[in-house]
Amino acid sequence: MTTHTRRKATAVMCGALATACMATATQHAPAYASGSAPRAYAAHLLNATDTAHLRYVSSSGSLLFDEGKATGTLPGNMRVHLDLGTTFTGTFTIYASGGTIKGHGSAAPHGSGTYESFSGTLTVTGGSGRYAHAHGHGGLYGTFDRDNYALVIKTTGSLTY
Repeated sequence: MTTHTRRKATAVMCGALATACMATATQHAPAYASGSAPRAYAAHLLNATDTAHLRYVSSSGSLLFDEGKATGTLPGNMRVHLDLGTTFTGTFTIYASGGTIKGHGSAAPHGSGTYESFSGTLTVTGGSGRYAHAHGHGGLYGTFDRDNYALVIKTTGSLTY
């Protein structure tokens, strides 16, 4: 989907949301006659690119637990639980300013040797604080160091919260 198409789709969705909010407020107008009307808050759309340098914490079989710093659009700390199967699958939590962002992803590993690259997709499923209703999709790329189990992860995508 092109940026222009995404912006157009977002504008259409925002328009539909505004119309729905106005219709709801109109239907319930008598209930608000004595006080202030309810407020509608616009969702934030963020195109994000971040890089995380994660170090090994622990493991159990093929399941790794890594954590470290993330830099970029949403800087903070990141924790990842990664299953190193034929496809890398895992969950993540980003501890950003104002709340947490949670989700999952999967990636296909490429190559062999000490450093193994991978690429795939991620899905944001929620969070806390200002990101309590976060959702989005993106690309997931990186390298896995088989000597020390460290990960470098780069993510790109859009986040609505």
